[in-house]
Amino acid sequence: MSMIGEYFRVTAPELERAIQDPDWALDFIEETEDAQEESEPPPAEARHFSTYKTWALLGFLLRRTDFPVDVIHGEEGFAETEDWGYGPPRYLPAERVRRGAEALAGTTYDELLVGLDPEELNRADVYPLGWDTPDSLEWGREYHSGLVQFFGAAARDGDAILVWLD
Repeated sequence: MSMIGEYFRVTAPELERAIQDPDWALDFIEETEDAQEESEPPPAEARHFSTYKTWALLGFLLRRTDFPVDVIHGEEGFAETEDWGYGPPRYLPAERVRRGAEALAGTTYDELLVGLDPEELNRADVYPLGWDTPDSLEWGREYHSGLVQFFGAAARDGDAILVWLD
């Protein structure tokens, strides 16, 4: 079983409804994901985005920079009794999405890798393990780029983002 980082953009009214009715939110996300799966929009046009298994790698790299927003796990809890895969979902309100998008846009993947020994990831038990060579770090580059685009589009539109591990 894999742990996958999941993101979903919501408008202010949708966020309010999701907080009040997490079952509605999960159904809405699943319906939207199904529709989006057919069209495969780029991250800047998508409502749903996944960092796949790179969420832990990206989180480790961002924490090394004292990143100002927890774009990997979200910052606000809701649906605390719900389990959307590996625990309850969280969210970032629109203002934190904007701040996260600005910081992501100003941080290249190469900057995140500066001074990193891949063995640090293994010592820290960063999921999914197997960080044996500098080449293994290239796996996260595409997902970092997608995350930058996804957050940028959400910030542009004033959206909040729901975050969870599935």
